[in-house]
Amino acid sequence: MHALAALVGAILAREAATSAPTAAVTPPSTTATGNGADDEEPLTELVVTATRVAQTSFNLPVSVDRVDARRIREGQSQVNLSESLVSVPGINIQSRQNYAQDLQLSVRGFGARSSFGVRGVRLYSDGIPGTMPDGQGQFSQFDLGSADHIEVLRGPFSALYGNSSGGVIAIYTEDGPPGFGAEANAEYGSFGTQRYALEGGGDTGTLNYIVDASHFHTDGYRDHSLAERNLLNSKLRVTLDDVSKLTLVLNAIETPAIRDPLGLTSTQLASDPEQAGTNAIAYNTRKSLSQSQLGVTYERQLTDEDELVTSVYGGERSTTQYQAIPASTEKAPTNPGGVIDLQRSYGGADAHLTDARDIAGTPLQLTAGASYDELDEHRRGFLNFIGTELGVEGALRRWETNLVHDLDQYLQAQWDPLAPWRLIVGVRNSVVDVSSHNHLPSSEEAPLSGVHYAATNPVAGVIYRVALDVNVYAAYGKGFETPTLNDLAYRSTDGSLPGLNYALQPARSDNYELGVKTESAHWRADLAAFYIRTHDELAVLQNAAGRSVEQNIGETERKGMELGGTARLSEQLSARLAYTYLHAVVVTPYATCFGTPCMPTVVPAGNRLPAVPQNALYAALTWRYPRAGLTTTLETFGRGQIYADDRNTEAAAGYWSENLRLGFEQESTRWRFSEFLRVENLTDRRYVGTVIVNESNFRYFEPAPGRTAYLILTAVLR
Repeated sequence: MHALAALVGAILAREAATSAPTAAVTPPSTTATGNGADDEEPLTELVVTATRVAQTSFNLPVSVDRVDARRIREGQSQVNLSESLVSVPGINIQSRQNYAQDLQLSVRGFGARSSFGVRGVRLYSDGIPGTMPDGQGQFSQFDLGSADHIEVLRGPFSALYGNSSGGVIAIYTEDGPPGFGAEANAEYGSFGTQRYALEGGGDTGTLNYIVDASHFHTDGYRDHSLAERNLLNSKLRVTLDDVSKLTLVLNAIETPAIRDPLGLTSTQLASDPEQAGTNAIAYNTRKSLSQSQLGVTYERQLTDEDELVTSVYGGERSTTQYQAIPASTEKAPTNPGGVIDLQRSYGGADAHLTDARDIAGTPLQLTAGASYDELDEHRRGFLNFIGTELGVEGALRRWETNLVHDLDQYLQAQWDPLAPWRLIVGVRNSVVDVSSHNHLPSSEEAPLSGVHYAATNPVAGVIYRVALDVNVYAAYGKGFETPTLNDLAYRSTDGSLPGLNYALQPARSDNYELGVKTESAHWRADLAAFYIRTHDELAVLQNAAGRSVEQNIGETERKGMELGGTARLSEQLSARLAYTYLHAVVVTPYATCFGTPCMPTVVPAGNRLPAVPQNALYAALTWRYPRAGLTTTLETFGRGQIYADDRNTEAAAGYWSENLRLGFEQESTRWRFSEFLRVENLTDRRYVGTVIVNESNFRYFEPAPGRTAYLILTAVLR
């Protein structure tokens, strides 16, 4: 099974040597309720995140991948983003088997140290940010069931999306099919997993719409890991006239009382990987959230050369989380409590103008824009006990209002001075303001406080066509990542220093990249090498009693390479390969302290950044027999060892795992039915899927399940 990766690499090399070159073509649009799912996924990728104008990625000096509808949905559960993005190089995304903590996600090592949610990576859903202005993000509202495609942008040009843009992940909802279409899905599988979804959409000529609703339930692989999720996503596009259109996107999510099994110590992991972590059951650790948001985008072709795109959005998100902090610890008067209650209102706007014309006989494209985002967070903390009753909301211990807003301006230019050359440059100016109002002020702190961050980040890239089917490129850019509200939350682990940690500075990085892109009618391959130097990276100063105090350290270094390839080996057989090598280490030594009492440690130069595997590989073979409606995909993926903490004292071993998807399709004039069996971890290996970075009680490990199976049924009306 492990030889599959080597086999795919050899086949890709052979195809590259024997296939005739061809010019790039634009891929067709895909819709699940239309006939896009019947078409073979195109090798040439049309993307918009790199330049905000649809172009083929082959002709851009940028590392960007597009994952189309077939890869998102064919034989997939359509629940976790990790299902779709595991085949993208440069991105490490793992399911925690814990729906109370989201996935573990990093891009070239950015965002890896986040213990929950996503940080260091910009998230977008139909142009609406899933990342708040402080840099913390969630993708729980991402609806894979109605997705047309996902784009993953890595490297220097990510900086053009502002704060915390170590990478960009953007999902786009499909269009409704001509006339009317509908799709129904049902899934049943291991651990009592069930998912039901219904989608409908259509196009009347002036009105295009899609509505998708789904319900997901699982009892969970581990004890105390039951989860439910209800999701709604809809898009409505109105063609106002020949040159303008208006798009409305509405989505909502509700997850009532998701159980949190917590992490395991190494001893607990060895004893029973299915058990819940310490005090998870006693305190009934759980999380509930609800979110709704609306976005409106107006597009107008002003002239033959100029196009204007404006968008506004707003939403609300409510989160309540019960932690397992012991009552004995919470009794200290300065403890903020083990129940977190967050009420968030957020919104913003973006407008940009694109001008494309010939100047002195050479094409020049300019995009200029501005964006504004704001977050109003009401945070309260309660004890998680009343008397001897645990896991209930007790006395109020923390009450504050946090406000964050950013105002950015950006400019980007694309110029083709000579036929084989293309130059892209850009700059983004970012201003982020954070303020806090403490409703329970102490004598040591004023009730009002705040901090101001600013940065101007340039990027540049050049691409040169060596041959009809080969491009080489180079790129450079500066990055900027502010501390999030969670990073700022504490100045001391015992509460002796109240207030937000405004001494923290934003991390700033220099990003370099060299790459080669090649494609033909039968294969496509991208190779990129990168080097990143980051100053003032955030790391742990002290971690104890459920509270983490952050600090800025000197420098870190990330260097590596990414290889991605796709090949059509015959009419029936295709292959995909993604490999990432990433060496991410500390350059400047620093001191850190864990536990109670404090155990100081010096983190030396050369220590690896936690949760970042040095090697990761994905390979897949797909065989289709259209005459019988049969599809089979065998995939294997491996990941190297990852450390669980900054000190590199504990680690999760590397592993290999294999999945199998077997599907059948039947078609009539208007109906298409499909049945897929998905088997994960075919060889029933025992391994750790993710780690909780720098967990203060050393409960680092989140084990992955053994062999699991899922049956996915789909009916499509066209």
